[in-house]
Amino acid sequence: MRRLLVSSAAVLALLAGVPAVASAQDAHAGHAAPAAAQSEDARLAAFFEQAFQERIALSPQSMTSLGIKTDYDKLDDATDAAAERSLALAERQLAQMKAEFDPATLSADSRMSWRLFEYGVEQARLSNRWRDWGYQFAANGNPTTGLPAFMINNHRIDSVSDAEAYVARLVEAERVMGEISATLRARAAAGVISPVFVFEPTIANTGAIIAGAPFDDAADNPVWADFQRKIGALEADAATKERLLAEGRAALTGPWRRGYDGVLTALAEVGAQAEAMPDNAGGVWRLPEGEAYYNARLQLSTTTDLTADQIHDIGLSEVARLQGEMQAIMTQVGFEGSLQEMFAFLKTDPRFQYPNTPEGKEQYLTDARAFVAQVMEAAPRYFSDLPESALEVRAVESWREATASIAFYNSPAPDGSRPGIYYVNLSDMTQVLKPQIEGISYHEGAPGHHFQIAYAQEMEGLPRFRRFGGYGAYAEGWGLYSERLGKEMGFYQDPYSDFGRLSTELWRAVRLVTDTGLHAKRWTREQAIEYFRQNSLLSERDIVKEVERYLTNPGQATSYKIGELKIVELRQRAEAALGDRFDLRDYHAVVLGSGSVPLEVLEDQVDAWIAAGGGAPD
Repeated sequence: MRRLLVSSAAVLALLAGVPAVASAQDAHAGHAAPAAAQSEDARLAAFFEQAFQERIALSPQSMTSLGIKTDYDKLDDATDAAAERSLALAERQLAQMKAEFDPATLSADSRMSWRLFEYGVEQARLSNRWRDWGYQFAANGNPTTGLPAFMINNHRIDSVSDAEAYVARLVEAERVMGEISATLRARAAAGVISPVFVFEPTIANTGAIIAGAPFDDAADNPVWADFQRKIGALEADAATKERLLAEGRAALTGPWRRGYDGVLTALAEVGAQAEAMPDNAGGVWRLPEGEAYYNARLQLSTTTDLTADQIHDIGLSEVARLQGEMQAIMTQVGFEGSLQEMFAFLKTDPRFQYPNTPEGKEQYLTDARAFVAQVMEAAPRYFSDLPESALEVRAVESWREATASIAFYNSPAPDGSRPGIYYVNLSDMTQVLKPQIEGISYHEGAPGHHFQIAYAQEMEGLPRFRRFGGYGAYAEGWGLYSERLGKEMGFYQDPYSDFGRLSTELWRAVRLVTDTGLHAKRWTREQAIEYFRQNSLLSERDIVKEVERYLTNPGQATSYKIGELKIVELRQRAEAALGDRFDLRDYHAVVLGSGSVPLEVLEDQVDAWIAAGGGAPD
């Protein structure tokens, strides 16, 4: 475990109205907090730990992900009642904190945690207000494929009781899938139905979860293969292993299968309703109170009060800027033609694609691992501290490729039993472009999500609600900033790869335009796809997947560019103010040093660091 790098003294001094420079200087001089504040800090830290324990106790799967084996034989409650219980607990905890603690008696670091705890409850309150507007089944993920991934990646079997808990969870799946089916039907009855294009791939992926042995004579189902592998490695006698395997098979072919069959039935029913709806592939403006829902989603996704119109305009401006930079590279490589013709060239020339074969997929993984490795070698020149957790690059499993994102990151287990994983979707290599692999690797792997998410988990002294919580605008903003940082680190030596870097940033700028276009300006799915075609390098498959993702997860796609622009803006502000005193490693320590925070809090942190004169944070 590492210490908390950033003292928030100056930040919270600003909030409390105390001169920021003096507070920061005290912190950098190593002055100890008064004994009374230390005592109150310890009491508040104990409160935060208790609050965290109470919250995760409502989620057996969260405890498993954290390496805790309490309620190891249970799955989460997927009902509305459970969501209400979770919010009620958060509200009670907030009221308790305000009743039992006075911010004036706390140190600056503790006041920061106070502020973030309160902000988190406010966000949960807003999210819960619009819970019933959300699509359970989205273009880039759903709860039916999430459960097998959880069992395979998170449920360890170190003992016979662990194996029995695995079987119990297979049995529990029938209850969970029943709850998911009930919610699906209830939301449909209220007019909240996923766009029509969601149902075919979702039904196919859900059906794949109950295909293969032991459900039929085909190759082993991934969950059954996982269970057999884990039982095979277990230290137990042959009779016990045989019993466990028989129980696992019975659980899969019985309650597990019944649960998934039930979801398939519900999906078929609601899918038929989607077919009959007008605007059945449109934005959330078509839902009851759709405009208000989308505005809430933007607030939750960006942690700002930016309006849809403002975000749309920012996107248009960024698209124009980035395309201008791409034109410069076209001149450098001697390409004569329009930007759209350059896009077509990169999409069709074989030199920019991998073979659509197992060997082609393996070459992609090899290249991605090499990009991560070169970052790791150069990182000490740009970061004062690095995460201790390992990072792996893996292909998305075939049974969830159809609804998986293009690439994504899974956080490591706190106890080191599971590495951070950078997943890539290699379902169709004809749709993968070599010039984009480098930037994507820096975003999803290092120095992107791994340097931020894994690092935050390892911060000693940070309350666990901060170590394991977070905000998309911060996390995705950092990921996109990391793509740009790779250029400063000396990478993208191939101009086509540098063009690819700009194309992935352009992709996120196009997101601002298309997300707001779909949900606020009533663009059609086809309009958004055509805008993508004209303004981005994405392959046809990825363009469709992206637009469908935005339609089913409104607002989320705006987090990347809004977050990145804020991180870049704050860095430029610091460079201008500090001049020769600016050190990039120190800036990164400030940005990463308090975990994932709302953008307004990040701005306060950087402003306070600037006011303190820069330097290495405590």
